[in-house]
Amino acid sequence: MSTYMPKAETVERKWYILDAAGKPLGRVAAQAASILRGKNKPTFAPHCDCGDHVIIINCAKAVLTGKKLQDKYYRWHTGYIGHLKEVQYSKLMAEKPEKAMELAVYGMLPNTTIGRKAMTRLRLYRGAEHKNAAQKPVEFEF
Repeated sequence: MSTYMPKAETVERKWYILDAAGKPLGRVAAQAASILRGKNKPTFAPHCDCGDHVIIINCAKAVLTGKKLQDKYYRWHTGYIGHLKEVQYSKLMAEKPEKAMELAVYGMLPNTTIGRKAMTRLRLYRGAEHKNAAQKPVEFEF
């Protein structure tokens, strides 16, 4: 009996909705990263891009536990000398909660072509409404 080896062109991709309302940001991001990689499937293979599409709604209602809103910062460098920028997560969650969720999911995916391709299958929405009803997404249970 031979081992099953999935191929990227034969993978059937489903659509899942994750509701982040009242849930910790990191828990939702970890679940989304797992679905984007395809780790919830019995046919998972680390060398193959076999993940599904993920829609995360209510990003603005995700919570950060402890004192992370005041103590945690998102930092990036512009490329110019001395241009290290930083934003406190309290401001980031108030202005761009989708960006905070995107950064969390991106950090949990591999830094390879598979991880970058998986990020293209992630859709983030601030509220409960989304534009992907035509794809008939299924509510994912934690």
